[in-house]
Order: sequence, then C-alpha cells, then structure tokens
Amino acid sequence: MACGFRRSIASFQSVGSSTRKLDQINICSSSFQKRVKEVADFQLSVDSLLENNNDHSKPDVQVQAMRLAEKLKCDTVVSEISTGQGTVNFKINRELLTKTVLQQVMEDGSKYGLKSELFSGLPQKKIVVEFSSPNVAKKFHVGHLRSTIIGNFIANLKEALGHQVTRINYLGDWGMQFGLLGTGFQLFGYEEKLQSNPLQHLFEVYVQVNKEAADDKNVAKSAHEFFQRLELGDTQALALWQKFRDLSIEEYTRIYKRLGIHFDEYSGESFYREKSQEVLKLLDSKGLLQKTVYDRKSDRDLAAAIDRMDKYNFDKMIYVTDKGQKKHFQQVFQMLQIMGYDWAERCQHVPFGVVQGMKTRRGDVTFLEDVLNEIRLRMLQNMASVKTTKELENPQETAERVGLAALIIQDFRGLLLSDYQFSWDRVFQSRGDTGVFLQYTHARLHSLEETFGCGYLNDFNTACLQEPQSVSILQHLLRFDEVLYRSSQDLQPRHIVSYLLTLSHLAAVAHKTLHIKSSPPEVAGARLHLFKAVRCVLANGMKLLGITPVCKM
Repeated sequence: MACGFRRSIASFQSVGSSTRKLDQINICSSSFQKRVKEVADFQLSVDSLLENNNDHSKPDVQVQAMRLAEKLKCDTVVSEISTGQGTVNFKINRELLTKTVLQQVMEDGSKYGLKSELFSGLPQKKIVVEFSSPNVAKKFHVGHLRSTIIGNFIANLKEALGHQVTRINYLGDWGMQFGLLGTGFQLFGYEEKLQSNPLQHLFEVYVQVNKEAADDKNVAKSAHEFFQRLELGDTQALALWQKFRDLSIEEYTRIYKRLGIHFDEYSGESFYREKSQEVLKLLDSKGLLQKTVYDRKSDRDLAAAIDRMDKYNFDKMIYVTDKGQKKHFQQVFQMLQIMGYDWAERCQHVPFGVVQGMKTRRGDVTFLEDVLNEIRLRMLQNMASVKTTKELENPQETAERVGLAALIIQDFRGLLLSDYQFSWDRVFQSRGDTGVFLQYTHARLHSLEETFGCGYLNDFNTACLQEPQSVSILQHLLRFDEVLYRSSQDLQPRHIVSYLLTLSHLAAVAHKTLHIKSSPPEVAGARLHLFKAVRCVLANGMKLLGITPVCKM
C-alpha cells in the first residue's frame, strides 16, 4: 500500500521515479508510546541522493535537506514537508491516508497486504514443504515442536501468496529400532494396551526390550532377525510394523489437530527402500560411495527428493529441521547436483535452533502432549483468576488456543537459527510482548463490535480520525504489506510477530482514549471502523503464524 504514496512523492517532487529512488523513500516506523508530536509518514535520506560524491566533496547533508525541502511543494497527497537529521520528511494528507487505508482493509479482508503491488506479477509456484517428521512408534517428542510450527508458518505464508503448497510429513518409520520393537512386542506387548494407548505402550515396550537386549544376547539376536525379516518382506513382520505405523499416525493426527496443523502427505523412510537401492547403484557407478564424500543416511533422502520432483515437479522444496542437520542437507543437495539433477538448486534447508528448559511441574518434558496439556491447564487457571474473564462456551478450547498463541509467539520472536531459553512465566504474561496479549487484544476489539453492533459500520467520516492515536494506527496498518514481503523473502516469522505486537500496543493506547460509548455517532462510527480494521489485520497476521484468534477470553 505504501508503494502508491511513495510513487506520488517521488514523481511530483522529481526526486526520481526509478525503483532505486522509490526504495529510498522510507516509511516511518511506528511507536506504541504516546506521542507529544505526530511524526511524518515517509522520509527521504538526502545522503542516499549524494551517493556519487566522495566524502571530501559531499556537502553538508543537513544543509542539502533544507535546500531540497524549500524547493518542494505540497499537493493533494502531501500536506506537509519538513526536515530531520539529514532527511526530508513527508506527511500524507490525513483524510486521504485514513480513507485509503481503511477502505483497503475492508475491501481486501483476509487478503489485505497480500494484494499489494509488492507481490504483483508473482508467478504461482509449486512448493513442497517437509516438516515435523516424528519417529513412528514413539510418542511425539517436544524436540519436533519447532519444526512443526515453523514449517506450518512457511506453508501458510506461501499458500497465502497464491502458491500451490504440498505439506509433507516425512516419518522416521524404518530402521533397526523396529527390530527391537517387534521382538519387544512379542515378548512384553499387550494388544489391549496397544489399542487403548498405542504410543505410551510402545514406548514402555521399547524401554523394556532395550534393557533386556543389553543383558541378553539372545534378545539382541532376535531383534536383528526380526529386522532382517522386515527387510526381506516377511508378511507377518510387515503386518506388525504396519500396525505400529498406522496407530502412530492416528495419534500424531490427533495432536496435529490440537495444533491446528494438517498434512497433504505422510511419507517416510520406508517408502524409499527399493528406490534408494537404485540411487546407490547410480552413486556407485559414479564412484561416489566413499565414506569421505557420502553419508549412507543420505540415500533415502536422495531417493525421496528425486521421487518428489517426478511426482510434484516442484519449483521449490523446503526442508525444516534443526541446525544440526545443516551439513547433511548441504551434502544431499551437492550429491543431487553431481548426479546431474540441476533442480537441486531449488531445494532449501531452513534450520532452527534448540529450545532449552521446557519442563512441566513434574520435571523434564520429553513429550509434546504433556506440554500442550500443561499449557491448557495453566491458561485455565490464569483465566479463572482474572476478574474480566468472560463466560465461555468452551473454556478448554479457548485456554488451548490462547496457550498455543503464547507458545508460538515466544518461539517466533527471535531469529529461527537462535537457541532460546523457554520460560513458563514469560509465556503466560498478559501484558508485554506475548501471545496472550495478542489474543487479549483481538478478543477486546471483537467485544467492541459485538457491543456496538454493525450499525456504525455502514460509512465513516475520515475527518473524525485525526487524533495522534488514530494516525499512529493508520501509519502502522499502511506498512503491513512490507512486513509480509520481508517475511516472504527470508522466511522469518519474527517480522510479522514484531508488527502484530506493535499494532496491539497501539490499539491498547487508542482504546483508552478513543471512546465509542460517550462519543457522537459520527465519531463513534469512525473509531469503530478503525478498531475493526486493527482486529482484521491482527487476525490475518495471527493466522499466518498458525494462531487461531479467540473472540472471548
């Protein structure tokens, strides 16, 4: 949206209409602190216009800024021109700014920011995102949480931009551990327990058989033989393995539903047993099987990549895993290139850091479901202790959605590559830069609409939204497309998180001063329009991050 205003400034000021000059007209940053003086909307760094001069001949930028500002005249778009520290500042006609931003938000709805000319002419691409990837027959480990929510964010963003996205869950569903598990189940397993709580029972069986195998060579031998039967395609062994796999996916799907996440395909290492042999033959023919250049773990990843290209003909394939696998994926992509697959350059690894200190009250956490249950329980307790909490139809569901928002925002605030220390206390703060605060803001703004109805929303008078608090919000709404563009370029959710938190703080300040109930109908209607626009954009951004906004809490 800001692009249109930039072009107007650049063209009528003869500052330069090239893309390079447009990029130098920067939108001013929003601040959620109360302002004594309203800031400009755009600024041009005079230094950028003098880039061809060397340091010795470059004139004083402040003098140049003042000279340039004196030459420029206001028009129907720009209402005020001033200077800052080496900058020329432009203030957009307030009524034009108000009308342009609010109309655009209402017209575009969930597509606001995505219809920007920043994304115009963007070709629709086929994108594969591989993420989550838990190990079959094991409870969903909390270590897979980051891959799950980051991959979901990337897939959401790409889909919102109009790309055709395929979400793949590549399961760890093959290997010697299934020899141990098959033998263990034959020794210690119970069908009733397997059906009632499959992953917990398989976890207990796996722990027990590992202890037995360490002490008894016959158990270890039986496990090895069971896996050999699997490799050879023994019907009974494969049937038991398939049962473990199907029950695992059922359990994972239930957990993904709690997270609001879905997949288009459940794949796994087992799918590429035969195809990986073809890859090995090809690598051997090229002399690439030496340990120095080839990691045997890669054969199935190579086979999977080749198969996906045949199946989806993707323009981009993104792998979302921890940074410990960075070298592995570099090697996989390099091997694909050596094998003659030029499309290897379309493959991308998005690495992330480690979460430290994620424990429940009972101690160390290993399973995601324990974390989700803890989040829901603590959020219910927090909501029950707050006097302003509304009566809810489904308090459990609301608590879970607010808790998940808290978890996701804490995770997404920094660089994905960074490790971070998990803090329950920080997660559940209702004030400050937290997911709870975002949900609270959304619920409060939704309550305004419910209280005053839609009667005010037919039309509005732009002249009624000229207070500094209103303008701060409008300025911030104006730059949503630029934030989305930035995240689309580096796949970092932190830009959207920062934007939404600032928007919520701006809304909180405005809510205290821009009253609706005690205002004349024309003023009340305009303010309700403004708050509705904030709620819409807040909801749009939250959904991209994988958060379901709540309407009451």
